Amino acid sequence: MKAIVVTDQAEGTAGMKLVERREPQAAINDVVVQVHASGFTWDELTWPSTWTDRLGRDRTPVIPGQELAGVVTALGYGTRGLSVGQRVFGLTDSYRGGTLAEYVAVEARNLAPLPGDVDFTVGASVAMPGLTAWQGLFEHGRLQAGQSVLVHGAAGAVGSMVTQLARKFGAYVIGTGRAAHRQTAIDFGAQEFVDLENDAMEDVGGVDLVFDVFGGDIAKRSAGLIRAGGTLVTIAGPTEARPADGLAVDFVVVSDRAQLSEIIQRVRDGRLRTNIGNVSTLDDAVAAFNPTERIKAKRIKGKTIIRVRP
Repeated sequence: MKAIVVTDQAEGTAGMKLVERREPQAAINDVVVQVHASGFTWDELTWPSTWTDRLGRDRTPVIPGQELAGVVTALGYGTRGLSVGQRVFGLTDSYRGGTLAEYVAVEARNLAPLPGDVDFTVGASVAMPGLTAWQGLFEHGRLQAGQSVLVHGAAGAVGSMVTQLARKFGAYVIGTGRAAHRQTAIDFGAQEFVDLENDAMEDVGGVDLVFDVFGGDIAKRSAGLIRAGGTLVTIAGPTEARPADGLAVDFVVVSDRAQLSEIIQRVRDGRLRTNIGNVSTLDDAVAAFNPTERIKAKRIKGKTIIRVRP
């Protein structure tokens, strides 16, 4: 099978190649999926889990990519809940990865059925951002209707999902980002917008929940906006920023079949829109990881998807 392989962590994207690899086999509780569309997170080559297994053992060379949509082609021993020929989408374990390939072996519990009227590209694009937004808002942020939410990067892949889910849940949503992204954030449901380069973020006053994707100084300043009992939720890693009278939670998204099913149903009935930026082929996936190309892609906010099969 064709696959994108990274041969050397030190080389980063320069070490990526499109090669032929042996098709994976399904272990206990696994399925093998013929990948039709794959997503990846721009910085995943910096994640420790990209390069080791759960015991800390090196697994180079690796196939990157964690998000996928495709068709089940084989079942491992003891696998339940899915069947051969079924359309599925979801996430692999980050310590296994491997979705930038024509086939991938993944634990069945990490996948959910993909309805026949939902395109594979859509399925791959919504898995990571949708789950991240859902878990950050409802599991870690404990969002309640009527609360106010400050969403950083509201025009991005994750931020646009956060904005839509929070607004539909009855929250008052304030988006942030660059001036050029104002209209996109508004279109996704933000009721106010803060230009982080030119506006004073502190002018928004107190909020109940901040969903942070940036970390650093933005997270530190955001902590000061949290009302008593509120929460700063971040996906940018552990933060020293702590609300004076609230919680700070950093988390790593995990796959969840029930949540995936809820999210894709919202996409089907129009309550949730995907935010797809660029769509590339597997042959062009190396270029899609290139830092220069990512800088260009920032003009188009949204999720980059690799279409593995036509």
